[in-house]
Amino acid sequence: MNKFYITTAIDYTNDVIHIGHAYQKILADSLARYHRLLGDQTHFLTGTDEYGQKNEKSAKSRGIDPQEFVDEISAKDKKQWKNLNISYDRFIRTTDKDHKKFAQEFYLKSKAAGDIYLNKYEGLYCEGCEAYYEKKDLVNGKCPFHPSKEIQHLTEENYFFRLSKYQDWLEKYILEHPEFVWPDKKREEILSFIRGGLKDFSVSRLKKNLSWGIPVPDDPNHVIYVWFDALINYLTYGVEENCWPADVHVLGKDNQRFHAIYWPAMLKSAGYQLPKTILVHDFYSLGGQRISKSLGNVILPSDLTKKYTTDGVRYFFLRYGPLTNDVDITWEKLKEVYNADLANGLGNLVARVAKLAEKVDLHLEPRTYNLEPEVISHLNGFRVDLALEFIWQKITAADALIDSNEPWKLEGEKLTEFLQKIIPQICQIAYNLQPFLPETAQKIQQQFSGKIKSGDPLFPRIS
Repeated sequence: MNKFYITTAIDYTNDVIHIGHAYQKILADSLARYHRLLGDQTHFLTGTDEYGQKNEKSAKSRGIDPQEFVDEISAKDKKQWKNLNISYDRFIRTTDKDHKKFAQEFYLKSKAAGDIYLNKYEGLYCEGCEAYYEKKDLVNGKCPFHPSKEIQHLTEENYFFRLSKYQDWLEKYILEHPEFVWPDKKREEILSFIRGGLKDFSVSRLKKNLSWGIPVPDDPNHVIYVWFDALINYLTYGVEENCWPADVHVLGKDNQRFHAIYWPAMLKSAGYQLPKTILVHDFYSLGGQRISKSLGNVILPSDLTKKYTTDGVRYFFLRYGPLTNDVDITWEKLKEVYNADLANGLGNLVARVAKLAEKVDLHLEPRTYNLEPEVISHLNGFRVDLALEFIWQKITAADALIDSNEPWKLEGEKLTEFLQKIIPQICQIAYNLQPFLPETAQKIQQQFSGKIKSGDPLFPRIS
């Protein structure tokens, strides 16, 4: 049995997640479900990033303990992922005891390799990213991902990681392993950044300035810097479950530098294998605006699933999501796609055929189905969008077959003969849909097994 280990970025718990976080979870979930269908021993990890300055401040503003605060947000995040039917095997939290212990052990391994040293930091810091920046990285003097926040100027004694030591090795590794960063344009961005020169980065904060963090194991005056701690979560689970290295890290482009530069250097330092692929997707905007709390356009996944169903939302994100380019979405586009592709497309096809089958009291013998080669090929290349495009071509072809044969005019044996031709096509479509729309696939499979009957619409049309 083959092993497949996939992760998403873990979400920061300064507030509950929104639809801007949803794409990578649905994308990773579809790839995990695909590998389960193949029979692979699949491990799917997601979770929450719970230490750091923003969480400490958010808890203080509420007048509660940081642990109580992150417990609350983490529980709310889990409910949102349940609404999207995210089939993770573990929801890791960086406050989990096993992770705290492992992060400290990892820190000591890197230090023993001579890669962690004490120094004074003076420079720019974005509290929104909890990350350090150079002036050249800013856009109009602001963080490119948090333009509404003021960049801070920090001076602090920190422990540093010798990232500069790994510059030549990392560039050579990425050039020799083009699959390490996907897609190609993201790999080129990473290589360009590396060639601009890598600087050592801070891996601790003074406890007097930030108390909410994992203590540095050999210096109680410091806590481990949130990014250094958070990246290690993938390894915490991977080592425990004996499934490291990860096959795919799925994350947004705001996290690519940490995962494609810091993380491989950290792993090399501590003596671990590197993940096989870092899949970097782009961003959604909503009506031309970046999705953010400060703009007041945050939408919870549960708000969407109430109107468009779980699989309706999954379909839209996977078919039209920002896999390789930024994508702007509107309420009008979401409604249009739902009605055209799901209500009038897949849903109408299933309803038409089930109604016809009732006329002849049809029973079909069980049949074995497998994923079609085109679906396998697209998913092996991470192209969930193209896999769904292929499946919808099959739906269109089945509709055309019905229209050309006019089976509503047929009776008895001739109708049965036509149904025996069209129903296996629908069952194949349902099998192909399992990684993407699991609830819908199951409903279709159940409806077309045994005695076939009409049922409630899979996707009621929205006016």
